[in-house]
Amino acid sequence: MLTAKQHELLLFIARRLEATGISPSFEEMKDALDLKSKSGVHRLISALEERGFIRRLPNRARALEVLKVPETAGADQSPASENGSAEPKSDTVVPFKKSTATQPTAANDIVEVPLHGRIAAGAPIEAIEDFNSLPVPAALLGPGEHYALEVSGDSMIEAGIFDGDYALIRRTESARDGEIVVALVDDEEATLKYLRRDGARVRLDPANEMYEPQIYNSSQVKVQGKLAGLLRRYH
Repeated sequence: MLTAKQHELLLFIARRLEATGISPSFEEMKDALDLKSKSGVHRLISALEERGFIRRLPNRARALEVLKVPETAGADQSPASENGSAEPKSDTVVPFKKSTATQPTAANDIVEVPLHGRIAAGAPIEAIEDFNSLPVPAALLGPGEHYALEVSGDSMIEAGIFDGDYALIRRTESARDGEIVVALVDDEEATLKYLRRDGARVRLDPANEMYEPQIYNSSQVKVQGKLAGLLRRYH
């Protein structure tokens, strides 16, 4: 069963795909559903995906495919009765016919990547949280699930990572020594550093001689992802 907003979003995506062959952008979905932020769109998309109504196509522009749509015109919650209660209504689902419109080529694809706030390239800062999304050229991403972080600080400048850059991170809980990772320390603070292991210890190395390595017990550090690419804003 779908909520009213899930149903509304599913139909909006399906109609756009039927008309153009390209699903709407997250900004268009936010505006169509009168949501305050794109994070609400992310939650709705995830719910529809979990219920088997849509699937995401990795590294494709507007990367959504509708698999089925409810046959009923309304949401699966009927209007409230006189006593204020709402009677659930089952939806009959039917396969969704894909449009034959031509999809854009992979070289021009743009992927909406979740933007999880700022991360320190310096001393660790508070753990990152979800709040927005970032359009990213698909050519910058490889396989897997990705998210983006805005870099704060200069401890990784010798690796070509500068304050204000957007670090593109492939989500993973494992990494090899020498890889640049997002490390969560004590489940509270996140930082972007080179990962080094030394027995029961983990060393998080900066790429700036002005900073000292950070050394922790291995139980204190969790890998949240590793660097896949960078985006830079020029003023």
